[in-house]
Amino acid sequence: MRKEELHVLLVNGRDEPMGTMEKMAAHEQGLLHRAFSVFLFDAEGRMLLQRRAVTKYHGGGLWSNACCSHPYPDEPVPDAARRRLREELGIEASIEPIFAFTYRAEVENGLTEHEFDHVFAGIYAGPLALNPEEVAECRYVALPELRAEVAAAPGRFTAWFKMVLPRLEEWWQKRSP
Repeated sequence: MRKEELHVLLVNGRDEPMGTMEKMAAHEQGLLHRAFSVFLFDAEGRMLLQRRAVTKYHGGGLWSNACCSHPYPDEPVPDAARRRLREELGIEASIEPIFAFTYRAEVENGLTEHEFDHVFAGIYAGPLALNPEEVAECRYVALPELRAEVAAAPGRFTAWFKMVLPRLEEWWQKRSP
C-alpha cells in the first residue's frame, strides 16, 4: 500500500486544502476531508450499484454507487475517480463532474464520514473485473426499482448514496432524450 493511500486531504468548507491526516484518524475525529463518488448508468438508465466488500473499514456489505474514495493529497480529483474505477471495477469510463456537496454521517465502528464529496457520473456498459478486496458484487438497477428498494430497506445502503440519489436521478432525467 502506498503511503498516500493512508492519508486524506483535510479541507475547509470551500474545499481549500488545510493539511493531511492519516485516513482512520480523520474518520475517528470526524474532520472534513476531500472525497469523490462516481455513479455509472447503462444506456437504459439503470444505475450500476456495488455491494462493498464485507471487510471494508465501514459500510462493509452495504450497497452503494459504482465507486467512491479519497484522492491522494496531491492528486486531481478527476484523476483519482478514474484511478479508482480501474482499481475497484477494472474499467475505463468517461465521467463528468455533476456537483459537489458536504455531508456528515455517523457510521459504524465509531467513525464519522465528514466529506467534501465531488460527484461524477457517466455511462458504462461492458464487462467488470471486480477487485474482491473492495467489491463483493455489482448489479444494474432501474431508478424506480432502486427508489423503492432504498425506501423499503434504507439500512442496506451507504449514507452518502442515499443523500446523492435524488440529485443523480434529476441529472439522469435532464440528460435523457
